[in-house]
Amino acid sequence: MAAASSSSSSSSKWNTWSSAAVALFFLVLNHNFENIEGCFNSIISFGDSLADTGNGFHLSNKTPPPHFAVPPYGDTFFHRPTGRFSDGRIVIDFIAESLGLPLVPAYLGGKDERNNVKFRQGVNFAVGGATALDYAYLLDKGVKPSNNASLGTQLGWFKEMLPSLCKFLSECKEFLQKSLILVGEIGGNDFNYGFLGNSTKEEVEAYVPAVINTISSAIKELIEFGASTLVVPGDLPIGCSTAYLTKFMHSDKKHYDPKTGCINWLNQFSQQYNELLQKELHLLRELHPSATIIYADYYNAAMRFYASPRNHGFTKGALVACCGAGGPYNFKFSAVCGNPPARNICNDTSLYASWDGMHFTEAAYKWIATGLLEGTFTFPSLGKLISSCLNPNVNHFDS
Repeated sequence: MAAASSSSSSSSKWNTWSSAAVALFFLVLNHNFENIEGCFNSIISFGDSLADTGNGFHLSNKTPPPHFAVPPYGDTFFHRPTGRFSDGRIVIDFIAESLGLPLVPAYLGGKDERNNVKFRQGVNFAVGGATALDYAYLLDKGVKPSNNASLGTQLGWFKEMLPSLCKFLSECKEFLQKSLILVGEIGGNDFNYGFLGNSTKEEVEAYVPAVINTISSAIKELIEFGASTLVVPGDLPIGCSTAYLTKFMHSDKKHYDPKTGCINWLNQFSQQYNELLQKELHLLRELHPSATIIYADYYNAAMRFYASPRNHGFTKGALVACCGAGGPYNFKFSAVCGNPPARNICNDTSLYASWDGMHFTEAAYKWIATGLLEGTFTFPSLGKLISSCLNPNVNHFDS
């Protein structure tokens, strides 16, 4: 997917904040849900390691296997590595369970099965390390991704798979209308490769509009295919990430939020990006009123346990990794979890929010998922949508 140009909404200057944010949220919360009929029959997911259920493992095909495909990954719930970048379940797993659907299988793990029967109730195209922008675009910006499984590549896989599940255009539209489409989280790695590499803040900010345009273009294309309910997550508070805290460690306390210990300027970046993404989603809703486009506020869903870790069960804190190789935050870029020097795991993963310094524990993912499914961290409300789906005779949208 080309990403060199930006849409009219995302080409504005990076530091422009919406003066009508409150009005925007009011409009979103009052969005019309009448196009939702019945329950979702499947989940279709795009994204990176926050959503990957095994594609990264199948794509790597290495000997020895990559660090995330060996113990202790997967130990908490699956009792074996599954290709998920965690000790157990991730957000997409909790969403699938809430809908009564099977856990969503990785596309690359079963694409050769006869008629793709495995994917009739869900398929996951997300790949660990994936970016929104394609490899060539980022390389031109001096940024080198770890793979070329960009959002455009994942959309290509989606188009490759779709004819095996539906023969006619009307049949495909009906299938997609009954599917919950998760577009991300995607885009975070575009920033990770820049910030954790050699790019300056200004250099990363320069391609933010292109990231948003790429996500927007993917949403438009999916709606053209027939998708009617799409969930689009924003960026996490990267200033709280164990890896970022290690990379940008500073002796000046003014760089940190005294309440959370997170790095202020990095979290400001995430908030500004999320604001621009929400503005773009608002425009997409106006262009496609028959579709329900839901913003998932990963930032504030996660900030709850960064602000008060003990109240969320993280008695060991939210910033120190459970699985690592030492250092102030138990994280070293030279020895990531799963590699021999970093295979020591904490005694109880539920007491930690950070799993390996870059990803969350199952316990933290569950808090984020709960915030999306039951809390106020989706706009419009995903929880109300699912309640309406499961209980169609009850009006959940009066408030």
